[in-house]
Amino acid sequence: MVEIIGVRFNSSGKAYYFDPCGMKLSVGTMVVVETARGVEMGKVSIPNRQVPDEDIKAPLKKIIRTANDEDKRQAEENKIKEKEAFGIAADLIRRHGLEMKLIDVEYTFDRSKILFYFTADGRVDFRELVKSLASVFRTRIELRQIGVRDEARQLGSIGICGRFLCCSTFLDDFRPVSIKMAKEQGLSLNPTKISGVCGRLMCCLQYEQAAYEDALKTMPQKGVAVETPDGTGIVADTNTLKQLVYVKMDGVEGHKYEIYKPGEFNIVGKPPTVSLEEVKLRREQEAAEKQENEYEFVPEPITEEEIREVERNRPPKNKRRRSKRGGKTQNGAQKNNGGKRPQNSAKSEKKKPSKGGYDNQ
Repeated sequence: MVEIIGVRFNSSGKAYYFDPCGMKLSVGTMVVVETARGVEMGKVSIPNRQVPDEDIKAPLKKIIRTANDEDKRQAEENKIKEKEAFGIAADLIRRHGLEMKLIDVEYTFDRSKILFYFTADGRVDFRELVKSLASVFRTRIELRQIGVRDEARQLGSIGICGRFLCCSTFLDDFRPVSIKMAKEQGLSLNPTKISGVCGRLMCCLQYEQAAYEDALKTMPQKGVAVETPDGTGIVADTNTLKQLVYVKMDGVEGHKYEIYKPGEFNIVGKPPTVSLEEVKLRREQEAAEKQENEYEFVPEPITEEEIREVERNRPPKNKRRRSKRGGKTQNGAQKNNGGKRPQNSAKSEKKKPSKGGYDNQ
């Protein structure tokens, strides 16, 4: 057993093992280590842990020190320089007329090398571009062509689920994903629904694949002939999550579909695994219990006496109409006429105007 710590150099990268040199480091501590690319600063993602010797790739590199304020300030300056280098490199790519898309620029911690990440449809001859970049930055230049998945990881985005991309948050490595996984999970084979931002199959198809593979071991394939308590039929469809099998029964009255669970039928051509008589008896008992537990609400009929009682308590039609249009109060005063304003007596005596106007006489 060997004591190690895991160091991650970016939020979505892979964790690498290093020798802690007897120091106890917690998660989130910034450390300076030596890698194949030179001196780098990373964050501890795995605390001190004992791992088997076969999980270690010898030789195990040691950490140099924990990061101090000067190291953190240098890392911030590197990020500022990376933005400046990105603009310069993009301008040089346009000048050379290269069919490539610049994705990211990364400085090593000691600024001994600059890495330029780009995507392209094919091979690109960037030798002249490297010379131009070296003459500007006066340091080692390295150009790396990456795929669309790495591009999505470095740029980051929001997936169809509404969350940040898995590859840019917690995935440490890309696992193979095939269209077979979508078929076994019963998903739509529409490319727009099962593809991620990168245009490839979504990585989350791989998350539940192991559970589907275990569930499919008990499910028959479509088109297989099975013997059920209700007769012989053919498997028309399956629901893996609910563990249901839809069987098409061929009878005199035409096609009929029945639903069964694994363990309630035998596959034709293979040794029987269950007793169909016991299955039929159990299904009948479950159906009877379900019918007993069901509660059906039936309204009681209304008698003629109740109808007459409602009619007696109903106010007369003329009184209801009078109350709406306005009537007399208990004091004998006239109520408001349907909410309308009372007419002025002076205005009411005025004659209606003729076509030529009011008569002044």
